Amino acid sequence: MATLVIDLMDRRPIWALPDGARERIVRAVPADWTVKFMETPADGSGDGVQRAPPELLEAVRSAKVYMGYGIPAEVLRAGPGIEWVHSGAAGVGSSLGPEMLSSDVLFTNSAGIHAEPMSETVIAMIFHFARGLDLAVRAQREGRWSAPSYWAADAPVTEVGGATVGVVGYGGIGRAVADKAVALGCRVLAVRRRRAEGDGAGVEVVAGEDGLNRVLSESDYLVLAVPETGDTRGMMTREKLFSMKPGAVLINVARGRLVDEEALLEALDSGRLRGAGLDVFQQEPLPGGHPFYTHPGVVMTPHVSATTRRFWDRETDLITENIGRFARGEPLRNLVDKQAGY
Repeated sequence: MATLVIDLMDRRPIWALPDGARERIVRAVPADWTVKFMETPADGSGDGVQRAPPELLEAVRSAKVYMGYGIPAEVLRAGPGIEWVHSGAAGVGSSLGPEMLSSDVLFTNSAGIHAEPMSETVIAMIFHFARGLDLAVRAQREGRWSAPSYWAADAPVTEVGGATVGVVGYGGIGRAVADKAVALGCRVLAVRRRRAEGDGAGVEVVAGEDGLNRVLSESDYLVLAVPETGDTRGMMTREKLFSMKPGAVLINVARGRLVDEEALLEALDSGRLRGAGLDVFQQEPLPGGHPFYTHPGVVMTPHVSATTRRFWDRETDLITENIGRFARGEPLRNLVDKQAGY
Protein backbone atom coordinates (compact mmCIF):
# COMPACT_ATOMS: atom_id res chain seq x y z
CA MET A 1 0.00 0.00 0.00
CA ALA A 2 1.27 3.47 -0.91
CA THR A 3 0.55 6.62 1.06
CA LEU A 4 0.20 9.98 -0.71
CA VAL A 5 0.52 13.09 1.47
CA ILE A 6 -1.04 16.27 0.03
CA ASP A 7 0.19 19.50 1.65
CA LEU A 8 -1.36 22.15 -0.60
CA MET A 9 -3.72 24.08 1.67
CA ASP A 10 -2.16 27.46 0.91
CA ARG A 11 -2.79 30.34 3.32
CA ARG A 12 -3.89 32.42 0.29
CA PRO A 13 -7.44 31.33 -0.62
CA ILE A 14 -7.00 31.36 -4.40
CA TRP A 15 -4.09 28.89 -4.13
CA ALA A 16 -5.65 26.63 -1.46
CA LEU A 17 -6.58 23.11 -2.59
CA PRO A 18 -10.33 23.19 -3.38
CA ASP A 19 -12.78 20.39 -2.65
CA GLY A 20 -13.19 19.57 -6.33
CA ALA A 21 -9.44 18.98 -6.71
CA ARG A 22 -9.41 16.75 -3.63
CA GLU A 23 -12.17 14.64 -5.08
CA ARG A 24 -10.40 14.28 -8.44
CA ILE A 25 -7.15 13.23 -6.75
CA VAL A 26 -8.90 10.62 -4.61
CA ARG A 27 -10.56 9.19 -7.71
CA ALA A 28 -7.22 9.08 -9.55
CA VAL A 29 -5.22 7.08 -7.01
CA PRO A 30 -5.08 3.27 -7.25
CA ALA A 31 -7.47 1.39 -4.99
CA ASP A 32 -4.72 0.28 -2.61
CA TRP A 33 -3.39 3.81 -2.01
CA THR A 34 -4.11 5.97 1.03
CA VAL A 35 -4.37 9.76 0.68
CA LYS A 36 -3.68 12.08 3.61
CA PHE A 37 -4.66 15.74 3.20
CA MET A 38 -2.85 18.21 5.45
CA GLU A 39 -5.02 21.03 6.78
CA THR A 40 -2.21 23.12 8.26
CA PRO A 41 -1.86 26.35 6.22
CA ALA A 42 0.99 26.12 3.70
CA ASP A 43 2.74 28.97 1.88
CA GLY A 44 3.41 28.67 -1.83
CA SER A 45 4.75 32.17 -2.38
CA GLY A 46 7.92 32.22 -4.45
CA ASP A 47 9.29 28.70 -4.66
CA GLY A 48 7.32 27.69 -1.59
CA VAL A 49 8.28 28.40 2.00
CA GLN A 50 10.33 25.59 3.49
CA ARG A 51 8.51 24.71 6.71
CA ALA A 52 7.60 21.33 8.13
CA PRO A 53 5.29 21.33 11.17
CA PRO A 54 5.27 18.25 13.42
CA GLU A 55 1.99 16.93 12.03
CA LEU A 56 3.47 16.93 8.51
CA LEU A 57 6.61 15.08 9.61
CA GLU A 58 4.44 12.48 11.28
CA ALA A 59 2.28 12.09 8.15
CA VAL A 60 5.22 11.49 5.79
CA ARG A 61 6.90 8.77 7.88
CA SER A 62 5.09 6.09 5.90
CA ALA A 63 4.63 8.11 2.69
CA LYS A 64 5.70 7.05 -0.77
CA VAL A 65 4.62 10.34 -2.42
CA TYR A 66 4.60 13.90 -1.06
CA MET A 67 3.04 16.97 -2.72
CA GLY A 68 3.51 20.46 -1.34
CA TYR A 69 4.53 24.00 -2.17
CA GLY A 70 8.27 23.41 -2.24
CA ILE A 71 9.91 20.38 -0.67
CA PRO A 72 11.24 20.88 2.88
CA ALA A 73 14.45 18.99 3.57
CA GLU A 74 12.87 17.75 6.79
CA VAL A 75 10.23 15.92 4.76
CA LEU A 76 12.87 13.89 2.94
CA ARG A 77 14.61 13.07 6.22
CA ALA A 78 11.37 12.12 7.96
CA GLY A 79 10.06 10.03 5.05
CA PRO A 80 12.74 7.50 4.09
CA GLY A 81 10.28 5.66 1.86
CA ILE A 82 9.40 8.67 -0.29
CA GLU A 83 9.99 7.93 -3.97
CA TRP A 84 8.35 10.95 -5.64
CA VAL A 85 7.78 14.54 -4.56
CA HIS A 86 5.82 17.21 -6.42
CA SER A 87 5.78 20.97 -5.91
CA GLY A 88 2.78 23.12 -6.69
CA ALA A 89 5.26 25.93 -7.46
CA ALA A 90 7.19 26.31 -10.70
CA GLY A 91 10.48 27.44 -9.14
CA VAL A 92 12.57 24.75 -7.47
CA GLY A 93 15.66 26.59 -6.23
CA SER A 94 14.77 26.57 -2.54
CA SER A 95 14.00 22.83 -2.67
CA LEU A 96 17.36 21.80 -4.11
CA GLY A 97 19.28 21.35 -0.88
CA PRO A 98 21.87 18.63 -0.20
CA GLU A 99 19.19 16.09 0.76
CA MET A 100 17.35 16.49 -2.53
CA LEU A 101 20.46 16.63 -4.69
CA SER A 102 21.91 13.47 -3.19
CA SER A 103 18.67 11.49 -3.25
CA ASP A 104 17.11 9.24 -5.88
CA VAL A 105 13.68 10.79 -5.22
CA LEU A 106 11.81 11.82 -8.38
CA PHE A 107 11.01 15.54 -8.28
CA THR A 108 8.30 17.16 -10.40
CA ASN A 109 7.16 20.77 -10.42
CA SER A 110 4.38 22.90 -11.88
CA ALA A 111 6.35 24.55 -14.68
CA GLY A 112 4.08 25.40 -17.58
CA ILE A 113 0.94 25.39 -15.44
CA HIS A 114 1.38 29.15 -15.01
CA ALA A 115 2.21 29.87 -18.65
CA GLU A 116 -1.18 31.21 -19.75
CA PRO A 117 -1.80 33.83 -17.04
CA MET A 118 1.85 34.87 -16.95
CA SER A 119 2.01 35.32 -20.71
CA GLU A 120 -1.18 37.40 -20.60
CA THR A 121 0.44 39.64 -17.97
CA VAL A 122 3.43 40.08 -20.28
CA ILE A 123 1.20 41.05 -23.20
CA ALA A 124 -0.71 43.47 -20.98
CA MET A 125 2.57 45.14 -20.00
CA ILE A 126 3.59 45.41 -23.65
CA PHE A 127 0.30 47.15 -24.49
CA HIS A 128 0.69 49.39 -21.44
CA PHE A 129 3.79 50.97 -22.94
CA ALA A 130 2.98 50.63 -26.66
CA ARG A 131 -0.34 52.43 -26.35
CA GLY A 132 0.80 54.98 -23.80
CA LEU A 133 -1.38 53.83 -20.93
CA ASP A 134 1.39 54.92 -18.57
CA LEU A 135 0.86 58.50 -19.79
CA ALA A 136 -2.89 58.21 -19.27
CA VAL A 137 -2.66 56.67 -15.78
CA ARG A 138 -0.21 59.32 -14.60
CA ALA A 139 -2.35 62.17 -15.97
CA GLN A 140 -5.52 60.69 -14.48
CA ARG A 141 -3.85 60.47 -11.05
CA GLU A 142 -2.86 64.13 -11.38
CA GLY A 143 -6.31 65.22 -12.62
CA ARG A 144 -4.86 66.35 -15.92
CA TRP A 145 -6.21 65.96 -19.49
CA SER A 146 -3.37 64.14 -21.23
CA ALA A 147 -4.11 64.53 -24.95
CA PRO A 148 -1.12 66.85 -25.58
CA SER A 149 1.22 64.09 -24.37
CA TYR A 150 0.08 61.93 -27.26
CA TRP A 151 0.42 64.68 -29.89
CA ALA A 152 4.08 65.51 -29.22
CA ALA A 153 6.58 64.72 -31.96
CA ASP A 154 8.48 62.41 -29.63
CA ALA A 155 5.39 60.79 -28.08
CA PRO A 156 6.29 57.17 -27.17
CA VAL A 157 3.07 55.76 -28.60
CA THR A 158 3.19 53.07 -31.24
CA GLU A 159 1.58 49.75 -32.24
CA VAL A 160 2.33 46.26 -30.99
CA GLY A 161 2.03 44.72 -34.43
CA GLY A 162 5.40 44.84 -36.16
CA ALA A 163 7.39 45.18 -32.94
CA THR A 164 10.22 42.78 -32.12
CA VAL A 165 9.67 40.80 -28.94
CA GLY A 166 12.69 39.05 -27.47
CA VAL A 167 12.00 36.11 -25.18
CA VAL A 168 14.84 34.99 -22.93
CA GLY A 169 13.98 31.46 -21.84
CA TYR A 170 11.96 29.38 -24.27
CA GLY A 171 10.20 27.04 -21.90
CA GLY A 172 6.49 26.89 -21.15
CA ILE A 173 6.11 30.56 -20.26
CA GLY A 174 8.39 31.77 -23.03
CA ARG A 175 6.54 29.73 -25.64
CA ALA A 176 3.17 31.05 -24.47
CA VAL A 177 4.48 34.63 -24.73
CA ALA A 178 5.88 33.92 -28.19
CA ASP A 179 2.63 32.38 -29.44
CA LYS A 180 0.62 35.41 -28.35
CA ALA A 181 3.16 37.86 -29.73
CA VAL A 182 3.21 36.10 -33.12
CA ALA A 183 -0.60 36.19 -33.20
CA LEU A 184 -0.42 39.96 -32.67
CA GLY A 185 1.86 40.37 -35.67
CA CYS A 186 5.14 40.69 -33.79
CA ARG A 187 8.51 39.43 -34.87
CA VAL A 188 9.75 37.09 -32.13
CA LEU A 189 13.33 36.18 -31.25
CA ALA A 190 13.76 33.55 -28.54
CA VAL A 191 16.92 32.65 -26.64
CA ARG A 192 17.48 29.19 -25.26
CA ARG A 193 20.56 27.39 -23.95
CA ARG A 194 20.90 25.22 -27.03
CA ARG A 195 19.59 25.63 -30.55
CA ALA A 196 16.94 23.07 -31.54
CA GLU A 197 15.45 22.50 -34.95
CA GLY A 198 11.78 23.20 -35.58
CA ASP A 199 11.23 25.38 -32.52
CA GLY A 200 8.14 27.55 -32.72
CA ALA A 201 6.01 28.64 -35.67
CA GLY A 202 6.97 32.18 -36.59
CA VAL A 203 9.71 32.29 -33.94
CA GLU A 204 13.42 32.60 -34.65
CA VAL A 205 15.32 30.70 -31.97
CA VAL A 206 18.90 31.61 -31.16
CA ALA A 207 21.27 30.23 -28.57
CA GLY A 208 24.17 31.11 -26.35
CA GLU A 209 25.81 34.42 -25.49
CA ASP A 210 25.95 35.58 -29.10
CA GLY A 211 22.23 34.88 -29.48
CA LEU A 212 21.42 36.78 -26.29
CA ASN A 213 23.45 39.79 -27.39
CA ARG A 214 21.61 39.86 -30.69
CA VAL A 215 18.24 39.72 -28.97
CA LEU A 216 19.22 42.51 -26.59
CA SER A 217 20.17 44.79 -29.48
CA GLU A 218 17.10 44.08 -31.65
CA SER A 219 14.16 43.73 -29.23
CA ASP A 220 11.60 46.47 -28.63
CA TYR A 221 10.30 44.38 -25.71
CA LEU A 222 12.63 42.02 -23.86
CA VAL A 223 10.87 39.37 -21.76
CA LEU A 224 12.75 37.44 -19.07
CA ALA A 225 11.23 33.99 -18.61
CA VAL A 226 14.19 31.89 -17.47
CA PRO A 227 14.46 30.02 -14.17
CA GLU A 228 16.90 31.40 -11.62
CA THR A 229 20.04 29.26 -11.62
CA GLY A 230 23.72 29.87 -11.04
CA ASP A 231 24.02 30.69 -14.74
CA THR A 232 21.13 33.16 -14.91
CA ARG A 233 21.36 34.91 -11.54
CA GLY A 234 22.48 38.48 -12.18
CA MET A 235 22.47 37.97 -15.95
CA MET A 236 21.03 41.43 -16.68
CA THR A 237 24.04 43.44 -15.65
CA ARG A 238 24.51 47.14 -16.26
CA GLU A 239 26.40 46.25 -19.44
CA LYS A 240 23.55 44.07 -20.70
CA LEU A 241 20.89 46.64 -19.83
CA PHE A 242 22.73 49.42 -21.65
CA SER A 243 23.28 47.17 -24.67
CA MET A 244 19.52 46.86 -25.15
CA LYS A 245 17.93 48.66 -28.06
CA PRO A 246 17.42 52.35 -27.19
CA GLY A 247 13.81 52.96 -26.16
CA ALA A 248 13.17 49.28 -25.41
CA VAL A 249 11.06 47.91 -22.55
CA LEU A 250 12.30 45.25 -20.13
CA ILE A 251 9.67 42.86 -18.76
CA ASN A 252 10.59 40.48 -15.94
CA VAL A 253 8.16 37.78 -14.81
CA ALA A 254 10.90 35.29 -13.91
CA ARG A 255 12.89 36.13 -10.77
CA GLY A 256 14.05 39.45 -9.39
CA ARG A 257 17.63 38.34 -8.87
CA LEU A 258 18.16 38.08 -12.61
CA VAL A 259 18.38 41.88 -12.86
CA ASP A 260 20.71 44.53 -11.46
CA GLU A 261 17.93 46.79 -10.17
CA GLU A 262 20.16 49.83 -9.55
CA ALA A 263 21.43 49.64 -13.11
CA LEU A 264 17.85 49.26 -14.36
CA LEU A 265 16.87 52.47 -12.58
CA GLU A 266 19.88 54.17 -14.14
CA ALA A 267 18.85 52.98 -17.61
CA LEU A 268 15.31 54.27 -17.05
CA ASP A 269 16.39 57.62 -15.58
CA SER A 270 18.83 58.24 -18.43
CA GLY A 271 16.13 57.58 -21.02
CA ARG A 272 18.02 54.61 -22.45
CA LEU A 273 14.98 52.41 -21.81
CA ARG A 274 11.35 53.34 -22.44
CA GLY A 275 10.13 51.42 -19.44
CA ALA A 276 10.09 48.29 -17.32
CA GLY A 277 7.26 45.88 -16.50
CA LEU A 278 8.16 44.09 -13.29
CA ASP A 279 6.37 41.30 -11.46
CA VAL A 280 9.38 40.09 -9.46
CA PHE A 281 12.00 41.83 -7.35
CA GLN A 282 15.25 41.12 -5.55
CA GLN A 283 13.51 41.69 -2.22
CA GLU A 284 9.87 40.73 -1.76
CA PRO A 285 7.72 42.37 -0.57
CA LEU A 286 9.37 45.37 -2.18
CA PRO A 287 10.25 47.77 0.69
CA GLY A 288 8.16 50.89 1.09
CA GLY A 289 9.81 53.94 -0.43
CA HIS A 290 11.58 51.97 -3.14
CA PRO A 291 11.95 54.07 -6.34
CA PHE A 292 10.04 51.48 -8.40
CA TYR A 293 6.79 52.43 -6.63
CA THR A 294 6.73 55.94 -8.02
CA HIS A 295 8.93 55.73 -11.10
CA PRO A 296 7.03 56.98 -14.18
CA GLY A 297 8.70 54.36 -16.37
CA VAL A 298 7.74 51.36 -14.26
CA VAL A 299 4.56 49.32 -14.16
CA MET A 300 4.73 46.70 -11.42
CA THR A 301 2.65 43.88 -10.05
CA PRO A 302 3.42 42.22 -6.68
CA HIS A 303 4.60 38.79 -7.94
CA VAL A 304 1.09 37.82 -9.00
CA SER A 305 1.47 37.30 -12.74
CA ALA A 306 0.61 33.62 -12.33
CA THR A 307 -2.59 34.28 -10.39
CA THR A 308 -5.75 32.90 -11.99
CA ARG A 309 -8.89 31.14 -10.84
CA ARG A 310 -8.13 28.46 -13.44
CA PHE A 311 -4.90 27.30 -11.73
CA TRP A 312 -6.45 24.29 -10.03
CA ASP A 313 -7.98 22.95 -13.23
CA ARG A 314 -4.52 22.71 -14.81
CA GLU A 315 -2.69 21.69 -11.65
CA THR A 316 -5.11 18.88 -10.91
CA ASP A 317 -4.81 17.65 -14.50
CA LEU A 318 -1.03 17.44 -14.01
CA ILE A 319 -1.26 15.76 -10.61
CA THR A 320 -3.79 13.13 -11.64
CA GLU A 321 -1.97 12.32 -14.88
CA ASN A 322 1.30 11.87 -13.01
CA ILE A 323 -0.34 9.69 -10.36
CA GLY A 324 -1.36 7.33 -13.14
CA ARG A 325 2.08 7.46 -14.72
CA PHE A 326 3.80 6.78 -11.39
CA ALA A 327 1.53 3.85 -10.60
CA ARG A 328 2.26 2.34 -14.03
CA GLY A 329 6.00 2.99 -13.82
CA GLU A 330 5.93 5.46 -16.72
CA PRO A 331 8.01 8.66 -17.05
CA LEU A 332 6.53 11.61 -15.18
CA ARG A 333 5.62 14.95 -16.70
CA ASN A 334 7.57 18.00 -15.48
CA LEU A 335 10.46 15.98 -14.08
CA VAL A 336 13.02 18.39 -12.63
CA ASP A 337 16.67 18.13 -13.65
CA LYS A 338 18.13 18.57 -10.17
CA GLN A 339 21.64 19.29 -11.36
CA ALA A 340 20.53 21.88 -13.92
CA GLY A 341 18.25 23.54 -11.36
CA TYR A 342 14.96 23.44 -13.31
